[in-house]
Amino acid sequence: MTRLNRLFLASALAFSVAAPAVMAQDLTVGFTLDADTLDPANHRKRETETLIRNIYDGLLTRDGDMKVVPEIAESMTQVSPTEYDFKIRQGIKFHDGSDMTVEDVKFTLDRIVLEGGMGGGVTSPRQGLMGPVDKVDILDDSTVRITLKEPWPILPAMLPNQQIVSKAWVEKVGNDGLATQPNGTGPFKLAEWRKGDAIILERFDDYYGGAADIAPVGKACVDRVIFKVIPESASRVAALLAGDVDIINELPPFSVEQVKNNPNTDVLTVNGTRSFFIAMNMQGEYFDDPKVRQAAAHAIDKDLIIDRILGGNAARIEGILSPDAFGASELPAYAYDPEKAKALLAEAGFPDGIDVTMDVEGAFKDIAEAVASLLTKAGIRTKVAVGESAQLTEKWRTQGKPKTGDMYFSSWGNGSLDPFDIFTPTHRTNDRGNSAGYANPELDALLDAAAVEMDAEKRAGMYREAEMMINADLPYVYLWVPQDIYGVSKRLKGWKPSADSRINLHDACVE
Repeated sequence: MTRLNRLFLASALAFSVAAPAVMAQDLTVGFTLDADTLDPANHRKRETETLIRNIYDGLLTRDGDMKVVPEIAESMTQVSPTEYDFKIRQGIKFHDGSDMTVEDVKFTLDRIVLEGGMGGGVTSPRQGLMGPVDKVDILDDSTVRITLKEPWPILPAMLPNQQIVSKAWVEKVGNDGLATQPNGTGPFKLAEWRKGDAIILERFDDYYGGAADIAPVGKACVDRVIFKVIPESASRVAALLAGDVDIINELPPFSVEQVKNNPNTDVLTVNGTRSFFIAMNMQGEYFDDPKVRQAAAHAIDKDLIIDRILGGNAARIEGILSPDAFGASELPAYAYDPEKAKALLAEAGFPDGIDVTMDVEGAFKDIAEAVASLLTKAGIRTKVAVGESAQLTEKWRTQGKPKTGDMYFSSWGNGSLDPFDIFTPTHRTNDRGNSAGYANPELDALLDAAAVEMDAEKRAGMYREAEMMINADLPYVYLWVPQDIYGVSKRLKGWKPSADSRINLHDACVE
């Protein structure tokens, strides 16, 4: 063999060894926030759940049209108004190679539902998402039963929010270990977590395939998924335009045309499930007077902000519910009328207007400032104060404590599109999301009754009545439900956004 032939053969062999690495497919997401934890039971943030749900699966999930379908469960049967049986798929494996069993399902749900269920006296912050669940029983090797304390028609809608963990693994690594060492049954497993920078996932080749009702069933299309943490919107857009990422979330409306006009990128939208509103402190100096609250509502030109700032990518609301939510109906509108706002302030005893501060997280500072400008023109002179999420939650959403601010520009997600998990927490007296300090015993009773009413028509009527109450009382200025806007690379195939903000990458491919 000549020297030239030997060099040629050596090069060919080297290429053949290296080829698989070159052919490996990575999908990169430019994502707004890092995960708080990788423990499915120990968070209450939608961004964290997006990351977790690529690692873990639940009993039920949602397809791209938000329909609830079985996932780890093979089927669900409602035995009675308070009993649901779930047939569990066989042959599902955790990422450590162990078999998932009904024991893991019971352990997972007990860990969320029971007081102190996480051990050491710690109760899961997701307990409230399980409503009146009383207990979970194992009926046989493939069946578990969830028993409710009272009828709760939205149990199936809430179960996609809970992911199944390994009992043995949690007992081995503890809560602290599970926060950084996930062991799920999902399409991807954790390869590396560079906190504040990236979460790197790799395909789980023993994946059982996922929900039978969501095609294609099988292991993930790509070899690796990289969630690159890019909080700043301009940087996310720049990364997409440069081809460094394949998907970005929270594409700013003002960047939509730029992304559409780039030959290698496009824009995808989906109706969102997050209602935006301004809480007015009804325990404070000004907003205990309904005329001042009405003045604030008439001061804000919602249509102008939706058109000019949100690029038309939102639906205005006059109550807490999205137009797509169960029980939503048309409500009386508070039309933009700054002169009427000034007159209402005068009737309330403030002919010279009032001075207030509106709290907001940094991500929404620009929109809050636009709202503040409109309020100021109508006599509600408004200063915007930017705060951290944890600090504002402590200030505005701590149950049982009096509110100390004036106004809070905020939002609440409603991934189930059922009123229970947005209406009740934000409006029921002393509930966890009631940042206005609103208290209405008649509304409380109505919300409690609607939560357990099994007749869908009656239940929808109850929420219609509840919406009319809050539309009149106006503890919040109800603003809009934005569309979720994503920028995507044109090499991305098989993925579409979901209204619950989940970025499900099981079926996503890159060319």
